[in-house]
This record gives sequence, structure tokens and C-alpha cells, in this order.
Amino acid sequence: MICASYPVRCCAHALFLAAAATLAGCGGGGGGASFASLGASQSPPPINTTPVASAQVDAAVAKLDLLAADVMRRSKIPGMAVAVVKDGQVVYAKGFGVRRVGSLERVDADTVFQLASMSKPIAATVVAGLVGNQTVSWDTPAATRLPDFKMSDPAVTQQVTIGDFFAHRSGLPDAAGDKLEDLGYDRQQVLQRMRYVPLRAFRTTYGYANFGLTAGAEAAANAAGIDWATLSERTLYAPLGMRATSSRFADFMQRANRASPHVMRDGSYQALYQRQPDAQSPAGGVSSSVNDVARWMSLLLQNGSYNGRTVVKPEALLPAITGQIVNGRSDDPAVRPNYYGYGFNVGTTTAGRVKLSHSGAFMLGAGTAFTVIPAAGVAIVTLTNAAPVGAAEALNATFEEFVESGASSADWITLYAQRFLPFYVPEGSLAGQQPPSQPVAALGSNVYAGTYVSSYYGNAVVEASGSGLILKMGPTGARIFPLRHWSGNSYVFDLSGENAPPGSVARVDFKPGISSVSDSLAIDYYAEDIAKGTFTRTP
Repeated sequence: MICASYPVRCCAHALFLAAAATLAGCGGGGGGASFASLGASQSPPPINTTPVASAQVDAAVAKLDLLAADVMRRSKIPGMAVAVVKDGQVVYAKGFGVRRVGSLERVDADTVFQLASMSKPIAATVVAGLVGNQTVSWDTPAATRLPDFKMSDPAVTQQVTIGDFFAHRSGLPDAAGDKLEDLGYDRQQVLQRMRYVPLRAFRTTYGYANFGLTAGAEAAANAAGIDWATLSERTLYAPLGMRATSSRFADFMQRANRASPHVMRDGSYQALYQRQPDAQSPAGGVSSSVNDVARWMSLLLQNGSYNGRTVVKPEALLPAITGQIVNGRSDDPAVRPNYYGYGFNVGTTTAGRVKLSHSGAFMLGAGTAFTVIPAAGVAIVTLTNAAPVGAAEALNATFEEFVESGASSADWITLYAQRFLPFYVPEGSLAGQQPPSQPVAALGSNVYAGTYVSSYYGNAVVEASGSGLILKMGPTGARIFPLRHWSGNSYVFDLSGENAPPGSVARVDFKPGISSVSDSLAIDYYAEDIAKGTFTRTP
């Protein structure tokens, strides 16, 4: 029995991934996809606030070394770090494996990882700090702090709040803006183009949008009068002593003890790419160590306090960790749906306790997850330096069950690995297909060459190059794609990057007009705007 929601690639940048990677509330409480019910033989009881015996938590912690070793062996990921907080105190913090394949530098509890979408609940905690001092409220209309920001529906532009963006209920669809980031557009350029994205139903549909949450964070930062990274440092990182934590990519790259991202290629993990997430920093740009994340989890367990001092007012934090919208509906009346708060997944454990969680994933090489069970006074974070295969989620899920029942109900490593497979399916309608054996001949390159423009994606410049054509895209034309003829007026080009798994292919259809040149072109991969991926030739 599984829930009706199913993993969809939220490009995420990170993504991606509250909707795909965490244990969901349909018996497991995490993200939009629901996996806990795969291992649970019974539906959970009503909400359980019973504390867990200290000895039982200690016994679960004692199993972590062997559990981590099993996850490392079976997943083959290069490195991982794990920390556990119990009743506000760190009771476990260790590293496993190496920071980079081919090096002898070991991961430890101070190794800094990119958190990817685990950044979202941290960002929500920063905003809760502003809500507590009345700089903003969760109900502040974002347009009042982002005067040039617009959405495709003027009424939504005026009504959408900071909270709406953090709950992914603004009407923006999944992954809105992510492909713009892949092309090299910066934060402000991406937000400027949100006005061209078709909207879903406002406040009644859940759409996991990194740049929606980023818009809400930018509104909060503008209200505070400082940039987001500085706001995060002053509001949260410095008060908690999170000295290895930052919302700036440059800071991550300067850390001597940092984990390199890895992807699986030719049967082994390789350090081939480095994700630069500054454009969506509030949604995916935090870097930190498990020792630092443990301080933040301690704050969550202590209702906004740390070391006896209030850092975030409880009444400001509570809405963030309370369900605001259903993000994982169930297909069985005995199974609970899952909810999303403001930046947090809000679900239930198999024992019926409330659980706060989130996963993070960069397809270019990061997989992360945390789980907080307030009634049990326990939290765990797992950070890895490999493209997501469910390793972090599997370790957390198993530990959670050890805490609550002393045993695990399922092989979470296998279950999560299976659930992550759809994220590696190539994009594009022609992906995996062979070109026609007898293609229709193309017209001359002079018919296709020229500059085509899209309000959303900017310029698409087609140029002759040798005996073929190239396509230049992005704010400076720096993304260059060699075009291969398919048939007639259709070409293809290979895709790569955060949102395009290996083997992904984009189709380009030129549309010659009555003149001797093509009037427009359409790219199937870039069809999320109002023009459905159509670029019009400029004079």
C-alpha cells in the first residue's frame, strides 16, 4: 500500500525534494512521496505525544555505527556524516568515508556539506526570527516588499504572502524557474521572469517551487534591509554558534574541510561537478556540518530556545512547523496524508508521533535529510556527498523506528533506492530514440540561423558552425548546444546539468514562414512558460 502521490523530479536544485525524498505523512511523515507505509503492517494510531524512554533512545543511538556502515556499504556513497540530538544535547556526531574519491581526507562531524533543499526549513527558521520581532508576518503580502515582482495573475500578485511562498501554495508549478537557473540567470533575473509562468490554483494546490520560496525569503530580507545571506547569519547562524554554516557559495568553497559532490558514472562515484546554488540560496544554498545542524535541531526541540536563551519566539516558529497544506494525499482512508508547513514537512511517524523533516538533493552530487520527533525529544541529521539514492533517508527512517519500537519494519535502503530511480530517467520526448533511418532533408542553414526571443527564456541564437548549427542561450549566450539534425525542420541537442539526467535530449522544431527564413522555433524542454517554449525570430 502506498500513497497516491509519487516522486516527481522537482529539479531542485535542489531540489528538489521534499516531494520525493523524505518519509511522508502517510504513516511516515516527511515529504510528498509516501514510503513509510511500505514497511508498516498497520495504520498509525491517533497522534501520540507519549515520550520515549531514555534507554530506548540510547539503544537506538548505539546501533548507529553499524547502521551507518551498512548504508555506506550498500549504497557505495563516498562520504556521510550523522548527528543525533536528544533532549537538546548532541549525543552522537560522526563522519564516515571520504570527502572526495581518490583522496585520504576523511569525513568528520565538522565536514561541511551542501544541504540542498534542507536549506528550506532553515530559511523558514530565519523568517520566523523576523516574524518574532515583527519585521514581517507570515501573512505579509510579498509584493509590498518586492515592488517589481509579478506573477501571471495580477490578483495573485497582490495577495500572495511570504507564508504562501514558504508553503508552496502560491500557484507556481513544481520547479518553476529552475531551468532558468541552469541557463545561468541569477536570482533577480529568475524572479523577474516568474510573471510568464502559468499558475495553478492559488492556495489550494501544492507546487514545490524553489524560486517561489526564494521570492518569499527575498521579501523578508528586503523588509529587514539586508541581503539574505547576511540576514541568515545574523538571525540564526551567529546566535547558535553555527560557525561553519553559510548561505553563500563562496564561503562553502573556502572551507578547508568540505565535501566534494559526486555522481555515479560508469559504475563508480566520481567528483565531476560542483553545484553553485546562490540563485536559489534560501531554497537550496545553505552549507553546513552535522555539528552545526545539530545546534539548529536543538533549537527546534527546545521550541525556539538554545542554551536557555530565546533565539526565535515560539509563537513565530509554530506556524512553520504546523501543517499548512496537504502535499501528499493518501489512497487509503486508514493512512494519513502528509502536510507541508512553512519550509517544513509535517507528518507522523509509524508510532503516530508528529515528525518534522525535509530532504535535500542535488543531482550533481548531494543527498541530505533530517528528522525531528518533538514528543520523543529526538532529532537526527544525515548528510552525504553523492547524488541522491535515498541513503540519508534510509538511515533516518531506520533510526526513527529503532527509537520508537526497538526494531525496523522494512529494508529502507532498498525501498528508498527504488523510489529514487525515477529521478534518473532522461528528459525529452526523443530521449533514447534513434534518429530516422531516412530523415527528410533539412533546409539550408541560412533558413534557421538567426536570433529568436522568448520573454521568459531570453534569446536563443542559432548560428552556423562548420557544417552544422549551434544554439546559444542564457543571459550572456554562454550556454552553447551543438544541434544535430533529426528530420526535416527538427533538430536535437543533448542536455546536462542539475535538472537533466544523462541521456536527456531537447527537440528543436523550426517553423519556416512565407519568407526564406524560419519565423520561430519551439524547444520541447523549455515549455513551462506562457509561450510553451516558443521563441520568435527578431528582425
